[in-house]
Amino acid sequence: MHLIGELTWPEAEKRLSEVDLALLPVGAIEQHGPHLPLDTDAHDAELLACLVAERSSDPKPLVLPLIPYGVSYHHEDFPGTVSVGNEALSKMVYDIGIACAKNGIKKLIIVNGHGGNTPTLQFAAQMITRDAQIFTCVDTGETSNVDLAALCGTPNDVHAGEIETSTSLADRPHLVHMEKAERFVPEFSSRYLNFTAKRSVEWYARTARISPSGVLGDPTQATREKGEQMWEVMIQNLVELVEELKGMTLDEIYERRY
Repeated sequence: MHLIGELTWPEAEKRLSEVDLALLPVGAIEQHGPHLPLDTDAHDAELLACLVAERSSDPKPLVLPLIPYGVSYHHEDFPGTVSVGNEALSKMVYDIGIACAKNGIKKLIIVNGHGGNTPTLQFAAQMITRDAQIFTCVDTGETSNVDLAALCGTPNDVHAGEIETSTSLADRPHLVHMEKAERFVPEFSSRYLNFTAKRSVEWYARTARISPSGVLGDPTQATREKGEQMWEVMIQNLVELVEELKGMTLDEIYERRY
């Protein structure tokens, strides 16, 4: 049993004596174009965390309950988006991290399903590390981005495009409306503004100012087969990280870091 929310307290006590690593999925409820559901980021983060735990060796990492809401103000022009502020999300994640440390967790991986959460979660991770002195990291796809890019032929494919539509087709095709999928691949005035460029800067804008449909990418190129490959890559790479961290003490993590 790896879902901590399904355990009784004696069961949790036993599992916490066996493993010191936990996964915290964080998502968002926001528009994903006219063809994908609002909970895409939340669902994908939780599913990835659960599949990684299942695929890991014993003792399996614990999976904390999903935080479904994220920092999504940039999508608020589209109905259905429910956003929380940076301060609210960072405080919740911080408090969860401190509580995990009190329960004996020494390594916390925040599995982030929404890019807009990244600065907030990185700040929370720094504060957890500072105050609880445990290892905390955020994975917003960094363990797999290079591999996913090789499977995706669309530049600036960062939201509801080829990647997210493919992974949704592989996981829950009944919620994907391919007949409504629209291609919108943005081209910017500077190469440093391109989202997927190797030399791009981080910048922010309301999505509706860029894309009238909310899509940034080309969902029409999505296939179930691509999605299955993408899921496998994401699971394998994150499992590898989990296994490496499980096998190290905190001192060993820092000794082998550089």
